[in-house]
Amino acid sequence: MGRIFEVRKATMFARWDRMAKQFTRIGKEIAIAVKSGGPDPTTNPALRRCFQNAKSVNMPKDRVEAAIKRAMGKEMDNFEEILYEGYGPHGVAILVETATDNHVRTVANIKSYFNKGNGAMGTSGSVSFQFKKMGVFKMKNEGMNPEELELELIDFGLEELGESTNDAGEEIIVIRCAFNDFGNMQKALEEKNIATTSAEVEWIPLNLIELNEEQAQDVLKLVDRLEQDDDVQKVFHNLK
Repeated sequence: MGRIFEVRKATMFARWDRMAKQFTRIGKEIAIAVKSGGPDPTTNPALRRCFQNAKSVNMPKDRVEAAIKRAMGKEMDNFEEILYEGYGPHGVAILVETATDNHVRTVANIKSYFNKGNGAMGTSGSVSFQFKKMGVFKMKNEGMNPEELELELIDFGLEELGESTNDAGEEIIVIRCAFNDFGNMQKALEEKNIATTSAEVEWIPLNLIELNEEQAQDVLKLVDRLEQDDDVQKVFHNLK
C-alpha cells in the first residue's frame, strides 16, 4: 500500500512540475506577444494564439491576466527569443528554443547540458537545416470530415493534415503549414469558426534517427535536462 502511495505521489508531483513549466512557457509567450503587438487580442493574433494555448493546458484565467499586466509594466524584463542548436548522444540533432532576459546565463547553461549529456552544442545553422519550421494547429475531431477540411484549407497554405490522439485519449486533427503561412492559416481558421485547441510553431525533422532503447534513453535524459531549464521554451529532436 505504501509503495502504491509513493508511486501516485511521484506521478502527481511530475504532473504538477509539467503544468508549472507549461504555465511559465506560455506566460513568457504572452509577454513577448504583448510587448510586440499590444494587450488587445482582437488586434493581436499572436496574443490570441497564446490564449488558445493557455486554455489547452488549463492555465487559470487569473494567471493569464496577470501575465498581460506584467508585460505592460515598465519593470517587466524584455525576453529575447534565441534558438540554440546541437547534437545529442548517438548523433541525434537537437534544437532548443529559449526566451531569456540574460543570454550569457542561458548559453552557458545550454552548453553545460550538452556537454554533460555526451553531446555538443553547434553553431547557428549547423543543425536547423535538418528541420522544417512549420505552423501546427490542433483541434478536436468533433464530427469533422478531414477530406472536406483539407479542401477548405488548401488555399491558405495547408501542407499536411492528419488524425491523432491527445494526452487524454481524445481524437484530434493536426494540420501543418509552412511557417510563412502561419498567419494566413490562423486567420482562415478563425473566419471559418474552426476552433483550435492549440496553435504552435514547431521544428519538424526531415529525417528521423532510430536507436535502441538504451541509446534512446541517453538522448531523452538530455532532452529532459534541457526542458527543465527555466529559460527553455521547447526542445525539438529527430529521434524516432
